[in-house]
Amino acid sequence: MRVKVCPSPTALGQQAADEGAAKIREAIQEHGNATILVATGASQFETLAALVQAPDLDWSRVTGFHLDEYLGLPITHPASFRRYLQERFVDLVPIGEFHYVNGEHDAAAECERLGGLISDRQIDVAFIGIGENAHLAFNDPPADFEIKQPYLVVDLDEACRRQQQGEGWFNELTDVPRQAISMSVSQIMKSKHIVCSVPDARKAMAVRETVSGPITPAIPASILQSHPSATLYLDPPAASLIDPRELSESQLDS
Repeated sequence: MRVKVCPSPTALGQQAADEGAAKIREAIQEHGNATILVATGASQFETLAALVQAPDLDWSRVTGFHLDEYLGLPITHPASFRRYLQERFVDLVPIGEFHYVNGEHDAAAECERLGGLISDRQIDVAFIGIGENAHLAFNDPPADFEIKQPYLVVDLDEACRRQQQGEGWFNELTDVPRQAISMSVSQIMKSKHIVCSVPDARKAMAVRETVSGPITPAIPASILQSHPSATLYLDPPAASLIDPRELSESQLDS
């Protein structure tokens, strides 16, 4: 895992999008198409804004998969991740296919449907973030690193739910759903390249534990240390608790 500290959230988003777009172009050139994972949330604003402006990218050859969605939340709700992706990504590029997670459907059937669509695919690029509790997608600690099912129903812990309220997606903590459908950690880790965008001081402790602590389900994002092609894009506040002396030269790229 490489760590790239960018001067601002805008620069972070642009550099993350540039890397991701380059990997998508490489995949299309290599085998005629590309499959990507797309995350949501405040951490992805700048990255997606830059990605939809990426030049010379044949979106018609790209298939996208959605990482997670709350159970029971209608697409009309401001916090709906389907709505988020429609407004900030899918409706802005001529993407070939995009597979949403529908949390209004029967959860077990939806996990099975999405698993059947993704299980045999090579994921070329995963655009992801990490949570204040270091979650990956909605895999809160302690995350299950072993489960092979591509999508699963998860319980959201209080720290995760407070983050969603704190970012303004819900008015009250009691409004935040307690369950979601999430892509599993093992499925995310199958991605050939991972582009992880993490701005904001709120994530600083999670970032520190992700990059310099042990790999443990208690810090779900720590598993990114074991990925052969993952880059963590940070702004200075998010990187503020990292001690460069704890990282190897190959990890830190600032």
